[in-house]
Amino acid sequence: MKLQLVRHLWGVDGSEGFDAHEAHWRDMGYEMLEGNIRHSPHAEAVTNLLENREWPFIAQVFSRDFEPGGTVGDHLSTLKQQMQDLLRYEPVFFNAHTGADSWSMDQTIDFYGQVLEIEKELGIPIAHETHRLRPFGNPWVTRDVLKQFPDLKLTVDLSHWVCVCERLLTDLGDIIALVAKRCYHLHARVGYEQGPQVPDPRAPEWRHHLEIHEVWWDIIWQSQRKAGIEHSTLTPEFGPYPYLQTLPFRNEPVADLEAICDWMAQRQAKRFTGS
Repeated sequence: MKLQLVRHLWGVDGSEGFDAHEAHWRDMGYEMLEGNIRHSPHAEAVTNLLENREWPFIAQVFSRDFEPGGTVGDHLSTLKQQMQDLLRYEPVFFNAHTGADSWSMDQTIDFYGQVLEIEKELGIPIAHETHRLRPFGNPWVTRDVLKQFPDLKLTVDLSHWVCVCERLLTDLGDIIALVAKRCYHLHARVGYEQGPQVPDPRAPEWRHHLEIHEVWWDIIWQSQRKAGIEHSTLTPEFGPYPYLQTLPFRNEPVADLEAICDWMAQRQAKRFTGS
């Protein structure tokens, strides 16, 4: 199995294009890009970057965007429209924030059953992120939905669960093993009990949290190898403010975001090779 590093466009300054960034990304070993266009402050530059077709692209989509609630129909229609709009960029797959955390289980099952049919029609994989605001932001709902749909794929980002559950998931071993089997894409970000992103994963005070997350990522890789998967994709998805903390009154980031992403990418590439 080969690890493919993915660079996300979230928080990257594209006001003058991405030429300088691209050279750096290739030096760091990134092979793919991930991001969205609709919510990017540099949408035109992102469009130009993707139209060159030099980078395989993981397209991010958000059913009903970031508005809480909404009906199953609302989420299906916005999701379908966003995916149709992105087909021109030939995405490798969709990383999708889908559904509403306020739904009943019947609504949730109805929605994901229909999304699987849409996935078949498109012929492009859809990986649903374990993200807050969504049903998969809850580990127990995730477990129950996955048991209903053996073909459902996940983008696993357990930093959200650490924040939602306010603990390092020591009692969720069976659920982590289940999501590892369904992991199609991995977001390697480190969360803590009160937030989805530690200030700087390189700092010694966050070493325990980093190592716990790495145990989970190892479980995912082991599961993928056992399943015979040829390529495992990983995005070091550390993001800008308000994910990246800032100094009060001065609004200065407490760490260098690009350096954190690169450090995490390189660390996990080395760990993957040695595992």
